[in-house]
Amino acid sequence: KPFLVGLLALVLPITNAQVPHWGPCPEPAAQPAFNLPKFMGRWFEIAKLPAQFERGRCIETNFTLTLDGSARVVSSEILKGDVKRIEGTAVVEDKKNPAKLGVSFSYVLPYTPYWILSTDYENSALVYSCTDVLRLFHVDFAWILGRTRSLPAATVEHGKEVFTNNNIDVSRMILSRQQDCD
Repeated sequence: KPFLVGLLALVLPITNAQVPHWGPCPEPAAQPAFNLPKFMGRWFEIAKLPAQFERGRCIETNFTLTLDGSARVVSSEILKGDVKRIEGTAVVEDKKNPAKLGVSFSYVLPYTPYWILSTDYENSALVYSCTDVLRLFHVDFAWILGRTRSLPAATVEHGKEVFTNNNIDVSRMILSRQQDCD
């Protein structure tokens, strides 16, 4: 095991944000009969597993359907008083399971899993992403999203339960800062 921990440190930049877990990614069920066009629009980050690429506040993502059936993804955050934006693309990677999207914010990087585990399209959504490294360990991300900047505590707790019931460790999940955004 010490060798693997050393390997892990070399392969993955370990920060306070991401925590690697032993073993391969869990395989949670995604939203059945997912409707990509209904998912389009503005989503606010309500809670998340900490991620080194999200350090600001007022994080939101806007999805816009494109003519080729993919989606334009624009994520923004306020960091040190400035609005930072990043633009990418979301694609349905498996037509039989359209809730399992792939998202990329770079032409040179592969698509990263962006799985919609649950959504009612109008209020909230649960999103999961996991990257497996040689089936020895994995790094994952989880988000609770809302169509408004806040959700009832019961909705957030239910979201955490759904993740937990799918073998996703959300013990480190934190609420996102959605105050003083406008």
